[in-house]
Amino acid sequence: MTASFRFCPASVHLALGCRLELQCEAPTPLLTLVRPHLSLQPQLLSPERVELDPDRTLEALIDRHGNRWSRMVAPAGITRFRYATTIACPDAADPVEPSAPQCPVQALPIDTYPFLMASAYCDTPALMPLAWDQFRAVPEGWPRVQAICDWVHQRIRFDYDAVAPHKTASQTLADAAGVCRDFAHLAISLCRCLNIPARYCTGYLGYTGIPVGEAPVDFSAWFEAFLGDRWYVFDARHNFPRRGRVLIARGRDAGDVPFLLSFGEHQLLGFEVITEELPAPSAARPAAGRTCAGTAQG
Repeated sequence: MTASFRFCPASVHLALGCRLELQCEAPTPLLTLVRPHLSLQPQLLSPERVELDPDRTLEALIDRHGNRWSRMVAPAGITRFRYATTIACPDAADPVEPSAPQCPVQALPIDTYPFLMASAYCDTPALMPLAWDQFRAVPEGWPRVQAICDWVHQRIRFDYDAVAPHKTASQTLADAAGVCRDFAHLAISLCRCLNIPARYCTGYLGYTGIPVGEAPVDFSAWFEAFLGDRWYVFDARHNFPRRGRVLIARGRDAGDVPFLLSFGEHQLLGFEVITEELPAPSAARPAAGRTCAGTAQG
């Protein structure tokens, strides 16, 4: 009799969560998008905990992209929302596949075509001449997408003071500064100009596997490019493979997947994101995460 073994990759355990405090002048419908993506539900290690003060009905919804929304009506006054869970992530950095080819446009899966088009923050027509002048000589596929990430990373300065709510990719290039969503929008736009489908991602990304820095933990933005027959993670903001990346949602750009979508006036009074590495069950390991106030833009 032959024994059968299934390989179980090493994992890192993370505590995730956030705290929102907002004030509304009148009862206001709103959506939050802070839960890990539907595809990651099997990796959750504990029940998801949601606290609302004042207590009220919270409706869980899933869109066609697997993004998991929470819907409620906030009362007039102050509302406090807290979310927490733990999750197991592969203890490995983002995959790197330098040989991944570019898929010809005529062979792309039909559901990738929306990610070739311009969107609210990805104004590809304004960047088309630049994209072809700058990258036409770079080999197609992975090398071209990585060249785009290198170029954006070198030219854009990370700066919280450069935040603007409706900033487009071409405006980010003109300012030469932005936050992680701006890095992603510019790289996505350049990929789309070159017929590479690219989609926006938002999620948790703390200090797992790297030294703890001065900047607060925040929701993060990166993107995925379609090469060969699958989507690959790229990150023009950090521009090196990272551990502990936890996807929340995917969309055409940040306008599709805000962490808070309010259908009425509100004031955000408090905001905190938690991404902390936990000791593995079999061996203690030092925490590499951090809990700090943030600005929902990094």
